[in-house]
Amino acid sequence: MGAFHPGEAAVQQRAGAKVKDWGTAHVGADIPPVAADFLRAQRLVFLGTVDDVGAAWADVITGPAGFVDTPDQRTIDIAGRPALVDEQFTAAAERVSGMIAIEPWTRKRMRANGRIRRRDADHLVMHTDQVYSNCPKYIQTRTIATEGDGEQRPAVTQAPEASAPVAFGELISAHRDLITRADTFFITTQAPGLGVDVSHRGGNPGFVTVPGSTRVTWPEYVGNSMYMTLGNLELDPRAGLLFIDWETGLTLHLTGRAVTDWDPARAAGVPGAERLVDFELDQAVEVADGMPLRWHFGEYHRFNPSVRTDSL
Repeated sequence: MGAFHPGEAAVQQRAGAKVKDWGTAHVGADIPPVAADFLRAQRLVFLGTVDDVGAAWADVITGPAGFVDTPDQRTIDIAGRPALVDEQFTAAAERVSGMIAIEPWTRKRMRANGRIRRRDADHLVMHTDQVYSNCPKYIQTRTIATEGDGEQRPAVTQAPEASAPVAFGELISAHRDLITRADTFFITTQAPGLGVDVSHRGGNPGFVTVPGSTRVTWPEYVGNSMYMTLGNLELDPRAGLLFIDWETGLTLHLTGRAVTDWDPARAAGVPGAERLVDFELDQAVEVADGMPLRWHFGEYHRFNPSVRTDSL
């Protein structure tokens, strides 16, 4: 197999990227000791899965340091519960999945793709197929909110358990406001027979727009040229998006289909955009306390492109 799967190779060629000898096909399956140590220190991870009918979802799981563990080189234990656990894990079988762990106060992140199963009500287990790190580009810094905490280090407390999910057929005003204020979101994509991936997208508020009640659009900025997300979309348009209110813990989960627009004239109208992606909503699910931890904003990444004020 080449350095890239067929979708990634097609996007790389169309984008004119010149990258050799690396890509998802060359990513190892073992968890290195440094990655295992990093995971054990984390407070939140983001999960990408595909449900029984093929819909893609993105979710978040939080816990005290140590809630993610690595009992061996190919296993990740997560002692936590995603907001949509019942929607995503309606059967006991393994699901192809992706995971990304981000340490917001340092901008460090690592990813693991593989197969995950729900061991019990509050415990997930992943068998890894791919483990790798990413650069910190477009990650905004944040610290966990604690009363009277003068330190810039997180505490170990969590807010109450998540509320019941509420489904919507279109985006209401509050959803549109959350999305257009967002500086971060996560996207789950899939490639049949090749796995599931969950990726981070970041920018200044306003970089994501909502042209209609079922449409979301964002720019693709300069990245690492692996084209994992766009490569998957080249083979399968089904995608899941996650938007978070970092102060209240509300999570907004969208599932639908995404298409990359390669029109350079359209991209030229958006600062920093190499191309745009249009997402068409099938369903939105809101969870009032989907992310138990609360966060203080730090600073935007210095490479975030500016945002046109008429897009806000």
